[in-house]
Amino acid sequence: MSQLRQVAFYGRGGIGKSTTSQNTLAALSDPGQKIFIVGRDSKAGSTRLILHAKAEDAILSLAAEAGPVEDLEFDDVMKIGENNIRCVESGGPESGVGCAGRGVITSIVFLEEIGVYDGVDYISYDVVGDAVCGGFAMPIRQNKSQETYIVMSGKMMAMYAANNISKSTSNA
Repeated sequence: MSQLRQVAFYGRGGIGKSTTSQNTLAALSDPGQKIFIVGRDSKAGSTRLILHAKAEDAILSLAAEAGPVEDLEFDDVMKIGENNIRCVESGGPESGVGCAGRGVITSIVFLEEIGVYDGVDYISYDVVGDAVCGGFAMPIRQNKSQETYIVMSGKMMAMYAANNISKSTSNA
């Protein structure tokens, strides 16, 4: 059994971060390995390619409907996609409404409490980084990620977002 490898992909929305994350994990997947994507996208795009569909059942949406997160079961939020890659969307508010980092914090804590990281080889956190607030840096601050990749282009807003993400990680 290999050691758990936790990777975080950050970047401005629409830059190709989710595509990069999903293609990287698909390339890393071998039979018998357990791979897990934790997405934080209000549009549930972090797992779209792996699932060949949009995953509608985000942790925060289901918790808002059903009650507290603690009342959810893993099977309520997890979908299995290409190459048996397990996918979960954290969810969160639409852009510009509150701190979406809350979804990252809530889902990581929920997933840890129900033991989904046990026996997993790779975990990828796909984290939007247009505005960096406390929750966005959680994979780094809480040592949930040994590797962090910032996906960007040469456009000014992408570089601005990458700079903010870099600052937040150095303050972690």
